[in-house]
Amino acid sequence: MLKYRILSAAPTALLRFNELTKPIAGRSGLSYIYTKMIFAQTKEVTKSLTETASEDPCTLIVWNDEVNTFDWVIETLVEICDHSREQAEQCAWFIHTKGKYSVKKGVFDVLKPMCEAIVERGIGATVETVSV
Repeated sequence: MLKYRILSAAPTALLRFNELTKPIAGRSGLSYIYTKMIFAQTKEVTKSLTETASEDPCTLIVWNDEVNTFDWVIETLVEICDHSREQAEQCAWFIHTKGKYSVKKGVFDVLKPMCEAIVERGIGATVETVSV
């Protein structure tokens, strides 16, 4: 059974209303408003979460969306998760085909800053506690 620690959500349906936002490097104009929504949701959701032990095994999940390019996701995984280019490409392919993918495993205290950095780039990511 998985216990979820949601640090962001990916409400792609909400993106359709604003096409006049300024583009961010590597992403479409819609990603600007998408990023703003992710930040707002992250603040609300993290306040309501219960704390888990920092030693519990966790996994960093990256979610697929229709906004971010393969290159942007690959660059993000290389810079934030210290993946090799090849590993990041494989992760991006799994994210695209499966809808989500566990890109990193570890303890919550290590994965949380990575998740927040990925979310700051406008990519949907969560940290989930895995029960063994």
